[in-house]
Formats: sequence, C-alpha cells, structure tokens
Amino acid sequence: MGKERTKAMKIGFIGLGVMGKPMASHLLARGYPLVVHSRSRGPVDALVAAGAVAAASPVEVARQSDVVITMLPDTPDVERVLTGPNGVIRGLATGGMAIDMSSISPVAARALAAKVAEVGCTMLDAPVSGGEIGAINASLSIMVGGSAEAFERARPIFECLGHADRIVHIGAEPGSGQLCKVCNQVAIGGALAGVSEALALARKAGVDGARVRQALLGGFASSRVLEVHGERILTSQFTPGFRSRLYQKDLRIALEAGAANGAAMPTATLVAALVDALVASGGADLDYSAIGTML
Repeated sequence: MGKERTKAMKIGFIGLGVMGKPMASHLLARGYPLVVHSRSRGPVDALVAAGAVAAASPVEVARQSDVVITMLPDTPDVERVLTGPNGVIRGLATGGMAIDMSSISPVAARALAAKVAEVGCTMLDAPVSGGEIGAINASLSIMVGGSAEAFERARPIFECLGHADRIVHIGAEPGSGQLCKVCNQVAIGGALAGVSEALALARKAGVDGARVRQALLGGFASSRVLEVHGERILTSQFTPGFRSRLYQKDLRIALEAGAANGAAMPTATLVAALVDALVASGGADLDYSAIGTML
C-alpha cells in the first residue's frame, strides 16, 4: 500500500533498535505522523530523513502523540521510559494510549497498565514474535493484552506490523499478552533444544546433518525452528536475528512466571542453563540458535 498522509492518529515510537527501527519505518510508510526517540542517534536521524519528527525525551514524544509505542530491551527500561521523571505518562493527554511491544514481565505489565490508567489513559501489552526478519517484512506475530476496545483502536497500527491472522487479542487482563510471549519463548526453546540434540547426535555418529535435516523437514518433526535454526546450526551462521542475551532475559521471565503460577518448567530450566552457558562463554550477541554449539 502506498503512503496515506490522511491518518489523524499521531504515533510516538520509543526504542529504534534491531526490531524497533523497521517497525517504525512501516508506520511512517503507511502514512502515520511519527515522533521518535531512541538512545542511539543513527536510527533517529534515518527516520527523520524519511519524514519523522525527533523528540528529546519520552515525555516529549508523549506530548506530541495520541499513541506511544515502546520497543525496549527489558522490564526496567520500559518502567523508566513510561514512569520515570521524563516518562511517557507525564506527557500523555487524557484518552491517550501506551502500547508496549517489548518482552517484559507479565507482573510488571499489569502494574504499568494500572499506572497508565491513573492518568486517564489506556495501555496494551503487545509483545511480538518473528525476530528481525519479521520486523523487516511486517510479518510479526503480535500477542495483545488489554481491553477489547483498546485492541480494536490499535488494530490498524498492528496491521502495519504483522499479518492480520497473526494479530491475536489474548485477553482483557493486562499482562496476558506478555504471558503469551512467555509461552512462545518456552515452546521455541524446547524445539530448539531438540533440534540441537538431534543434529549433534547426527554429527557425532558421522551422519550428514544437512541430509538429516532435509529428511526431518518432510515429516512430523518439521518445524520453523528446524527450518531456520537448524540451518544456522549446521552452517555456524549466528549473525543475530535475536540476541542470546535477550533470550536469556526472556527465559528468566518465563521461569519467574512459572514459579509465580505454580507451573513446572523442567524443559525451560534446561534451555535457560544452555543459554546461560552460551552467554558466559562470550556468545551474548550471537543469535540464540547458537545454543546448539553448547551440545
């Protein structure tokens, strides 16, 4: 779709990293007036050159926006940007909306939604899956927690970032989107550990791992993890689509959520140990599929 400079909703975007920059670019290309802020100046300048407006702080972003999206590394970053001395909630007008698309603690997401509500605004937690490729291709899966009314208001924004059938309203309870993202990371981790072990076994046994992968892709073991990460493991290509240190953070949140809800997490515990070993060995900025090297 071409540019449509008729949209009235002004969007602020905070956090222009590997994921955030292409996401913000899609919104700009679809005609939304965009105000941006990030710690690094490079992506800010690139988006300004494309038509965005730069703001010096989160509160300044909020003062110029109807909706503010955050895409940040961890829970403390989101808390600081939303509720700090120069935070978003100090600048949002009554009726405004905050959408956090980071992956953070579900408990923290609930607390932040309550603070946003105190200033007469609404909040959605809308973490994503699909990595850098999904962000670049606007094919992200988006898992949304918050009221149905707020979800419908934000749907056109989400449809600029992901396929319509991959945008799911998980529940009205704040934090439910984040809990879904926890489940996503646990499921990926289990599949990745299985693929890593299978390819390690093939290699140790002297069997061609590439042919094993080819055969498995034609059967019930086929998966996106086997297709993409299996190839990375076989070719030792670990340029990050999603960095191991961020996956380490996500698994920490997953184990905390498991403990808080009385859920046994033996597989996630094992995968977390593998990721910890990878990060400790110097692989923090490798793609998380590099946990295959630990096996």
